[in-house]
Amino acid sequence: MKQTFLFITALAIASGTVYAQTAPKANDTTTPLHLLKPDYPVPYGQPKVEDVTKVLDRVYTYLDTTTPAELVDKSTGKAITDLGTFNPNAIIKPGDYRLTSYEWGVTYAGMLLASEATGDPRYAEYTNKRLAFLVGITPYFKNQVAADPKANTPLRAMQAPHALDDAGAMAAAMIKSARTGKVKTDFRPQIDTYLNYITKKEHRLADGTLARNRPQPNTLWLDDLFMSVPALAQMGKLTGDKVYYDEAVKQVLQFSKRMFNKEKGLYMHGWVEGMSVHPEFHWGRANGWGLMTTVELLDVLPENHPGRPALLELLGAHVRGLAACQSGSGFWHQLLDRNDSYLETSATAIYVYSIARAINRGWIDPLAYAPMTMLGWNAVSTKVTNNGQVEGTCVGTGMGFDPAFYYHRPINIYAAHSYGPVLLAGAEVINLLKKKTFEINDSSLQLTEKR
Repeated sequence: MKQTFLFITALAIASGTVYAQTAPKANDTTTPLHLLKPDYPVPYGQPKVEDVTKVLDRVYTYLDTTTPAELVDKSTGKAITDLGTFNPNAIIKPGDYRLTSYEWGVTYAGMLLASEATGDPRYAEYTNKRLAFLVGITPYFKNQVAADPKANTPLRAMQAPHALDDAGAMAAAMIKSARTGKVKTDFRPQIDTYLNYITKKEHRLADGTLARNRPQPNTLWLDDLFMSVPALAQMGKLTGDKVYYDEAVKQVLQFSKRMFNKEKGLYMHGWVEGMSVHPEFHWGRANGWGLMTTVELLDVLPENHPGRPALLELLGAHVRGLAACQSGSGFWHQLLDRNDSYLETSATAIYVYSIARAINRGWIDPLAYAPMTMLGWNAVSTKVTNNGQVEGTCVGTGMGFDPAFYYHRPINIYAAHSYGPVLLAGAEVINLLKKKTFEINDSSLQLTEKR
């Protein structure tokens, strides 16, 4: 039979006629359909440590190049090297991002963690060099800031903070840097300036909850948890003073009492004391600040602190709520529970970092949450360009009480909010990959439990 088939085939070729062979029909009995490769919108499966590191390296290279730590004359562009004589035209050399912003406080912390996770000292040097530079030029601008504390001068936010945004993230990063023991510059006076603002000057509700008087009187901004609590927690770790831990726990629990929706497992963005009802807009990045605050506090809070069980319960509820909102592409939406709002990078990166760290610390179930964390990182990695910029990031956002405000906030490649979260996320994913093993089981990513 085989010889006959070959003979007929030879005749067909010789005569110039080619007959198509009939392939077996693909159906449920001839083909393992469950093994067909899905058309995933982002990479699926376990990333490699070296690939995560390459993403972090691109971000580092871009930021190291575009955020110079140098004093220049704004009229001439020339470097100022004589700090003995004040030049009123002195500014920090403009780069793509501001070295004293809260976004850069997160970036400094991200660089420190990236250095720890990868073993590459360049990341930590990025942070330590720039923080030492900023503290080193503080005396140079002291009289200028004192003369007009509200003026938009280079170090106004450091020397005369007038919002939690000015103080909290930078203070936390500075304390983390100081705790490494690798910085010769004394950061403590600047840290004390920041903490003095947080503890004594920021507006509060009658029960002591940190608040703002915008956009309405006595408004709680979920963002403000991150702009205050990690700094308080780090100060507790630095000094050993329980007062800081107590205040940090108090703020989280009092915010959560008003703003955390237990049924959804999500925070509203803003709460106004004078409203009889409280419109709930579950903005992605603000929920990220809330989640990261809980993780950062638990990271240093003493194991025997009485507030710890409540924080762990809050963390578990929030992660469950967020898990239910993750999109099929691995990203989270601008408004978490409104799937027609756009997919946003900074919030996704914050969740990846926070959930990975919670897994690594043993606070949440790794079997349940490690695969979604890897999916989130794979999504984030697609937004880091070849030159290290991060795409898909919502710009700075105030507070609104209508959906259009959130739906149509612009995204911009120069929005600074993604860089710290991407560094944190990648670093903590590396830590997770080193601690846990994964496998593809029946086509899905699973964490492998050692038995």
